[in-house]
Amino acid sequence: MTLILTRSDVLRLITLPEVFTAVQRAHADLARGEAVAPAPPAMRLPGTDAAFLVMAAASRPAGLAVVKLLADMPSNADHALPVQRSAILAVSAADGSCEALIDGAAVTRVRTAAASAVATAALARPDSRVLGLVGAGALARAHVHALAAVLPFDRIVVWSRTEATAHAFAAETGAEICTAAADVVHAADVLCTLTPAREPVVRGAWFRPGLHVNAVGAPPRADHREIDSEGMRRARVVVDSRLSALHESGDVLIPLREGVFGPEHIDTELGEVLIGAKPGRTERDQITLFNSLGIGLQDLAAARLLIDAARKHGIGADIDLTA
Repeated sequence: MTLILTRSDVLRLITLPEVFTAVQRAHADLARGEAVAPAPPAMRLPGTDAAFLVMAAASRPAGLAVVKLLADMPSNADHALPVQRSAILAVSAADGSCEALIDGAAVTRVRTAAASAVATAALARPDSRVLGLVGAGALARAHVHALAAVLPFDRIVVWSRTEATAHAFAAETGAEICTAAADVVHAADVLCTLTPAREPVVRGAWFRPGLHVNAVGAPPRADHREIDSEGMRRARVVVDSRLSALHESGDVLIPLREGVFGPEHIDTELGEVLIGAKPGRTERDQITLFNSLGIGLQDLAAARLLIDAARKHGIGADIDLTA
C-alpha cells in the first residue's frame, strides 16, 4: 500500500527537532558515501518562465529512494498562486515498492530551515547573539524557530522589500525592523538571506569579521543570486552539495564565470564538516557562508520521519497503486 500524506497531514506530523537530527545525519551519510544525491536536472518549457527540477536521492541507512518534482513558476505570482510547488515520491530501497506520496510544501520549508540550523551549529561563532534576516516570509519564520534551537539569540533584526510583511513578522517574532538590508547585515552575527532574488540583495562589502551567512532564498537557477561576487569571495563557503552548486547555484556560478575564484573555493560540503573530514570555521574573525540550494536527500530524511510517524499514529490515506 502507498501512503498519501496531504499538506495538513504533514503539518500534524512534522517537528523541527526531529528534522534537524535527520538532516544532520543525512548530510553525514552523504559525506561517508552511504547516500547519493545527484545534481537535479532542470526542464524548461520553451516560451515560458517555468522550470521543473527533479530532485532525487537514495539512502541505504534510511532504506528509501525519493524523487521530489519541484515546479518553479514565477508567473504564478501574477495569479496569487505559489511560485513553487512540489510533491515527493518515496520508494523502498529494498524492493522498489512505492511507500508514499507526500505534498512537498511544508516538508521543503521545514527541512530548509533545519539545514540552515545544522550549518549554523557547525559554522557560526558560539557567542553569536544577533540573528539577521533579509526576507520576512514563511521561510523566515521557520528559520527563527530552527536557529533559536542551536544558539541563544537575544536580538532579531529583519528587512523586507514589503513593509507590511516586515511588520507582520515583527509582531509575531519581536524582531526589530531595519530600513535597509545593509543595516541587517551590519548588525547580525548570523545572517539568513531568504528572498527569491535574481540580483544580489546583500553585498560582501557589508560583511563584518566573524559573520556567518546562510544563503538560502535564491531559486535554483544559474542566473539568480542573493549574494554578490565579493561576498562569496570573502567567505569560507560550504555547500550542501558540490554537484548541485555547480549545476544550479547563481551565487556560485556567476563569480566562477567572472573569474572571481576557482572551483577550489567551493570544495567543502556540509557533511564533510560534520564528520570532521574538512574544517568549518578556522578562525574567530573568519566569515563563513552556507550556500543552501536544498537537495533531495534532505527531503528523503524528512520523508522517512513522516512515513514512520504516520504509520505509528494512523495518519494519512493508503492506496493500492497496483490494483
